[in-house]
Amino acid sequence: METEPASLKRQYLAYIDCLNRQDWQRLGNFVHEDAAHNGVAVGLAGYRQMLEGDFASIPDLRFDVALLTSEPPYISSRLRFDCTPVGTLFGLAVNGRRVQFHENVFYRFLDGRIHEVWSIIDKAEIAAQL
Repeated sequence: METEPASLKRQYLAYIDCLNRQDWQRLGNFVHEDAAHNGVAVGLAGYRQMLEGDFASIPDLRFDVALLTSEPPYISSRLRFDCTPVGTLFGLAVNGRRVQFHENVFYRFLDGRIHEVWSIIDKAEIAAQL
């Protein structure tokens, strides 16, 4: 299913809105039931569980799109975070301190939904603030 870049961008931004609202009932509109994250098949249920864990660890988590490109069936995005994790974050003892960091992430869409995700978090950016 070929999608126009503008349409894919709209779908992605709606997905980001879904995450920021923690609207888990609608997550399946954006994430494929056979989703994979960094090469590991997690399915929609595992993907949701991962996100719910992120919000439990970072109560003020908000996804902010800093850069977005689209070349169907792929989207690439640089996400910006400004948050206060409650404990350890990516192996770093943040413990309620405010940190700012970025994630570079690539998505492959299948049938209009996210099927594969490849993500790299800038842990050095966090460590430099601690």
